[in-house]
Amino acid sequence: MTKKPVKWKMALVTWLCIYPLLNILFFFLMPLIGHLHVLLRTLVITLILVPIMGALLGFLQTKFWTWLTK
Repeated sequence: MTKKPVKWKMALVTWLCIYPLLNILFFFLMPLIGHLHVLLRTLVITLILVPIMGALLGFLQTKFWTWLTK
């Protein structure tokens, strides 16, 4: 039976994925979408961020699995 990951460690790995991605997206996309309404900007950012996060979180969970389950 595999051990479940510790919740605070999963939250930390998730944050380590989200924070740099958001900064990169803001840096590159704000010049292009900065004039849009804030709700539309948020929609565009999340439409891009969520699929990338889905792929990266699986990779990070695999990389950190030993630490996550300690």
